[in-house]
Amino acid sequence: MMPRTFTGATSREVLRKVRAALGDDAVIVSNVSVAGGIEITALAGDDMPGAERSVTAALPAPAGDGMVQHMMREMASMKALMQRELSSMAWSGMKERSPARAAMMQMLLDSGFSPALMRELVGAVQEDATAAVARKLVTAEIQRRLPVTTHEALVEQGGVFALIGPTGVGKTTTVAKLAARCVVRHGANSLALLTTDSYRIAAHDQLRIYGRILNVPVHAVKDGDDLKSTLLQLRDKRAVLIDTVGMSQRDKMVAEQAAMLGAGNGQIRRLLLLNASTNAATLDEVIRNYSGGGIHGCIITKIDESASVGAALDSAIRHKLRVHYVTNGQRVPEDVHVPNATYLTERALRVTTDAAVHTLRPEEYPFAMGAGVAHA
Repeated sequence: MMPRTFTGATSREVLRKVRAALGDDAVIVSNVSVAGGIEITALAGDDMPGAERSVTAALPAPAGDGMVQHMMREMASMKALMQRELSSMAWSGMKERSPARAAMMQMLLDSGFSPALMRELVGAVQEDATAAVARKLVTAEIQRRLPVTTHEALVEQGGVFALIGPTGVGKTTTVAKLAARCVVRHGANSLALLTTDSYRIAAHDQLRIYGRILNVPVHAVKDGDDLKSTLLQLRDKRAVLIDTVGMSQRDKMVAEQAAMLGAGNGQIRRLLLLNASTNAATLDEVIRNYSGGGIHGCIITKIDESASVGAALDSAIRHKLRVHYVTNGQRVPEDVHVPNATYLTERALRVTTDAAVHTLRPEEYPFAMGAGVAHA
């Protein structure tokens, strides 16, 4: 059978004609823009020698066969086009069937949640749900999934905790805030501070200043052996807080730091600090590269500097990192808090008035979410 040519005003219209005439196994040979629309040349699947029965299939071809290679490129192009069109059609259909669910999907994406988690969160929303019910269900689902502490285990039970994370995330200040809470609860003699940051004199001096204010000893350790012996000397302390070197998650020294903390013979619990103003992809990289040696939980910092905390909550949920504290300023010790899941969720879904430039247009959501929108 010879190839057949179909034309239409839009690619969607032409693809419908192709399916109607040649079936779902049709193989697209070429597509071009013509006056008034799109022209597609296609063959029925049975008429394409050596081809799989799918427009997405690869076509085995002899080396040097220019025509077949051209056809393969055209097929790949049409595969991408069909995926976009199918996503768009699925999105349009879902908006008609369940406008409340579609609206929640848009809100979650705009708030910094990943498409992967978004699809799971809206699964609780029925097609006929109202906007109010949809928001209530999604909010409850986020709160149910978000692992947060309901009490201060660090302060109440004590132990050895190392605060880790990239440069500028707020480790030294957070150590000071937590130290102050420990001193208020149990007294200065119950606590000791350690620093492994021998690279930045300012950071070392800053921690010593906090130590003098709180009347708490500050010890500097240079390697794993030094850390091990210092912890042995401090074994009578109720709590020991370790301020570590800030470094990029891509720095090879992250692994060296993990090995150094491992000298604590498993007694050191690591709390990873996540900057709330950082995007989700970077947070994923931070978590992945700092996870060597294990992570006990996380502290979300700088929520006062972030337009939305959605990306941080998304990361904590997907990586199952328990949130032990959140920080929202530089004041010591006021600006550190036990996390409140209700507040954090409402804060994440809060719509700002100046967010239009950073959000997608309605017709762009299918492309952001990919073909998975059809399964949401």
